Amino acid sequence: ITDRAATLRAAVRAALKADKLTADECADVLGQSVLSIRPRVTELSKMGEIEDAGERRKNASGRNAIVWRSKWKNTLFE
Repeated sequence: ITDRAATLRAAVRAALKADKLTADECADVLGQSVLSIRPRVTELSKMGEIEDAGERRKNASGRNAIVWRSKWKNTLFE
């Protein structure tokens, strides 16, 4: 499970370097369940690798969701 979480975190990190997304949008882009992506987004936020982009968009349930962005988009480091 740990390896899968690390793999998914890397995929979320890459997706958010390319675009600002909600967790649900990120799951769609990656072809993964929101139930596996939302925790990875939370982990990356707590690790300081992604941040709230200051926007909100509706998710599938109609609730406003945080739009996330990479804090490191313009750097050479992962």
